[in-house]
Amino acid sequence: MAFTCALVILFLFAPQQDFLADGLKAFDAGQPAAAEALFRQAVTQDPRDAGAHFNLALALSVQQKDDEAIQELRRTLALQPGLYPADVNLATLLLRNQRASDALPLLKDAVTQQPKELRANLLYAQALYQSADFAQADQYFRTAIDIDPKSAAAQSGFAQSLLKESKLEEAAEHLRTAAALDPRYKNDLLALADAYEKAGMRAEAIAVYKEFPDNAAAGEHMAQLLSAGGNSADAVPALEALVKQSPAVANRLRLADAYKANKQTDKVVEQLQFAAASEPDNFDVRMALGRELRDLRRFVPAAQQFTAAAKIRPDSVKAWNELANVLVVSEDYAGGLAALDHVRALGQEGPGDYFYRAISLEKLKQPKPALEAYRQFLAADGGKNPDQEFQARQRIRIIESELNHR
Repeated sequence: MAFTCALVILFLFAPQQDFLADGLKAFDAGQPAAAEALFRQAVTQDPRDAGAHFNLALALSVQQKDDEAIQELRRTLALQPGLYPADVNLATLLLRNQRASDALPLLKDAVTQQPKELRANLLYAQALYQSADFAQADQYFRTAIDIDPKSAAAQSGFAQSLLKESKLEEAAEHLRTAAALDPRYKNDLLALADAYEKAGMRAEAIAVYKEFPDNAAAGEHMAQLLSAGGNSADAVPALEALVKQSPAVANRLRLADAYKANKQTDKVVEQLQFAAASEPDNFDVRMALGRELRDLRRFVPAAQQFTAAAKIRPDSVKAWNELANVLVVSEDYAGGLAALDHVRALGQEGPGDYFYRAISLEKLKQPKPALEAYRQFLAADGGKNPDQEFQARQRIRIIESELNHR
């Protein structure tokens, strides 16, 4: 019995574990989960310990457990109102979760307490920016820059706010300062290029995009601007670099357009062939390649492309018309008639279809249906194609004469 009592006395006088101190050791050792568990015990041990709640919030925030961390920081401030580190850390989490309006009063209190402290001013400026109060944001970004001119975050944040106010020249100055201070901010210049582009400042936008030779999106924008400005010669190398980086069909089509503007026909065909190989079921690519080959009088490969297009979209009158055209011109009259029959089945025959049908039927020694097709052409054309109408009338006379002498 005495032994038992001695144990009880020893237990009662044993020192309690310092969970807060142990939690800080775990946190400093880069073990936030272990620190969290210890800080939770510290909070349980003394729920009114503001330091325990604050440190628990830190451990939670490092683990991206933002909702719980926000709750713990609010409890900290309830126990110790106006605690500067709690104001700033809570505001940081609120901004990270796009809750700028909730962060504003906390940060206003923080900058009142520490008007020359960089972090408070920078966070307040960011909260004002997220709230679309750009004029006020400018004021605090300027203060942050005055406190530390070498703060790339302050320089970049100020520039972003200036961009929202269309103050492009001043924004450019601060964006370049930020990039010079910290290369990680260089990509922010793309926002400047976009602003230039939207403002119709094509040359300025192109100059910025040229600074990003390894950025496919920047290369695409630059090439579009060069092409839109009629500068296809400069667009070609930009698009070639873009295609090398990102050989997507859309990029190949842009490059093909630039080659076409520069009358580099073989390269147009080459890019369209690459595009067709990449996306064999792309109707528009097949049609574009077919038309280029047709214009080069390479009728057989052109017919192959139009045939592929017609298979992709059997209801496309354009595909069947183009196919009929190249087949008749290449003297494949039976194939041409078959393509024209598809047009007829779709109920979309036009003057050109009647004309090609007439030629094909005549070549295939079918004079009576050829005669009817020529007449249909004349009735439908209405003087739009005088040369073909003259030819049709001549053929009608010849066919009628031959039929009368049989």
